[in-house]
Amino acid sequence: MVVVTLQREKCIGCNYCVELAPNQFQMSKKDGKSVLLRSQEKKGFYTIKSPDNFIFDDCDKAAKACPVKIISVKNV
Repeated sequence: MVVVTLQREKCIGCNYCVELAPNQFQMSKKDGKSVLLRSQEKKGFYTIKSPDNFIFDDCDKAAKACPVKIISVKNV
């Protein structure tokens, strides 16, 4: 199970996450911030839990590339 979390409010809109994990992230046309697709929001944190371990590598690359370090990826 892969758990990906995004603190969307702190996003600066650099687009690295979309470039590295386009199946999980896209940029909002409204405010230019990243959107974690199919996520659930709770207290400003957007989270997906996926049984698909194939998304781990791309999401991990996106988390490491994020200049404001607002993406976390865990393999549980």
